[in-house]
Formats: sequence, C-alpha cells, structure tokens
Amino acid sequence: MNFIQQAYKGKISAWKYVLPIVGFLGLVLLNSIVMSYLDVDVEEIMREEIEQKGANRFFFENLIRFVIFLAGLFTWVKFVHKQSITSLTTSRSKIDWKRVFFAFTLWGVVTIAMTLYAYYTVPEDFIWNFNFEKFIILALISVLLLPMQTSFEEYFFRGYMMQGLGILVKNRWFPLFVTSVIFGLMHLANPEVDKLGPIIMVYYIGTGLFLGIITLMDEGLELALGFHAANNLITALLVTADWTAFQTDSILRDVSEPSAGYDILIPVLIVFPIMLFIFSRKYRWDNWSEKLLGKIEKPEIVIEEEGLI
Repeated sequence: MNFIQQAYKGKISAWKYVLPIVGFLGLVLLNSIVMSYLDVDVEEIMREEIEQKGANRFFFENLIRFVIFLAGLFTWVKFVHKQSITSLTTSRSKIDWKRVFFAFTLWGVVTIAMTLYAYYTVPEDFIWNFNFEKFIILALISVLLLPMQTSFEEYFFRGYMMQGLGILVKNRWFPLFVTSVIFGLMHLANPEVDKLGPIIMVYYIGTGLFLGIITLMDEGLELALGFHAANNLITALLVTADWTAFQTDSILRDVSEPSAGYDILIPVLIVFPIMLFIFSRKYRWDNWSEKLLGKIEKPEIVIEEEGLI
C-alpha cells in the first residue's frame, strides 16, 4: 500500500476529515480577516510584545500552541479515524528515523553554509547578536518546541490532508497541488509578505510543493519532517531580523533593508531540485509520473492496525 492508501487502514468518513481541516483553516482565515479588518500592524504588535516579555518568552508562547495542535490531531486520528500514527506517517512498517535525521542533517548543513556565505559576502548586512544566557534558553525552547511546530504542519498538510484528499479524489496530483498552495497561503500573515511583497509566495508555495513531492516519492513523511525541522530550527538559532516571523535571540541579526531578489528564487529553482536529485539517488526513486500524478485505488485487503505507533 502506498502512502495515501494508508488512510484506508482507518475509519473513513467525509465529516471526519472536513471537521479538523475546515476548523483549523477557518481559524487561521478568521484571524487574518480580523487583523485585516481592524487594520492591525502585526510588526508593531510583535515589537511591543517582545519589548514587554522578551524575545524568548514571546517565542515560547507562539510555539506552545503547536504542541496542542499536534496532540489534538494525533488524538483525532487515533480515536476518531481509528488509524495509527505510523500509517499517518509512512507506508513502511515503522517510522524510518534514519530518513528523518538524514534530511535534517543535509538541509541543516546547506542552511548553515548559505548563511555563512551571506555573512562573509556582505558582512555589513549582519550584526553579532550572541548573548550566551539568552541563547541557551532559545536553544532549549527551539529543540523542544520547534519540531512540534514543524511536525504539526507536516502531519496536517502532507499527512492528514494529503491522505484525505487523495482517497476523496482518487489521485495524487490534486492533493499535491492543493496542499502546496494552501501551505503557502498559510504564510500570508507573516511579516515577510508585507516587507517583500507577493513574490515571497513563490518561495512558500514552492517549499510546499517540494515537501509534497518528497512525501509522495518516498511514500512517507520522514524526509519532510527532517527537512522542515532543520529549516526552522537552524534559522531560529542562526539569524533573525526585525521583519521576520521568527524574532529570536539568535547568533546573528540581519539589519539589511528587506528586498525581494534572486535569493527568493534560488532555493525553489536550484537548491530544491538538487535536493530532489540527492534524495532520488540515495533512495532509488523511480516511476515519477505514477507516484506524483497517478490514480489512487482502494486496496482489496486492508489490514487493521492497533496502537498509537
């Protein structure tokens, strides 16, 4: 059974998928509408909150909700769908943690290398922001909570929504396209969009597409989980700016004037394809058209699974 077909191991019903998906996306949409209607300056609110509470407390409070979201999603899948978390994660008999750590390490090294390149190429764009005490607290918060945030997004978009849409429409391309676009649009409220303009959505949607492709090609979430965790964790620890969603007590602070340039397109057009090539060679991916565009059929025999993992 492929990754999307894993949903058949649980109890399938349209309302079971509609409620959490519409509920979560509706909550996000309502928040955006309220913020827009009230003409709220998100950047100013963040600045005031950080001045009042400190960057680490503000960061913690923003991340803790994802622990609740992830626990809620797992509980819903386990007790309403009667589906194991393993089958929500992968088509393999058990979660392949080596894949998670490989993707984490690979993208972590790439992210650090790109940051160091930028730092040594245009050092005037950065200031040293390192404070040992604050950084240690930031590191603890990041290691404990950021994987929860990234895991929720992966389990919700590339796991739950991908499987639900896949068995509904009986193909792979539609859930790949829809989850990528919605994942990108979820970032519309980020301060970066105001500063850099709509062009930044190319990066967000492109990242969603990349994560969707590696999930379908590898028949599991492991690579996406590792990549996403590395992306947010390393970024939070390495560099921050006054106009980004993550404003932390990181090692470096970007003080350059925000601008949308080639650096937005390079990951989507160059780096992500290279990553796909590396993954495809390491894990011997083949039959790309079938895995990304093919049909989804209900298996003749569905093995019921019990337990959380």
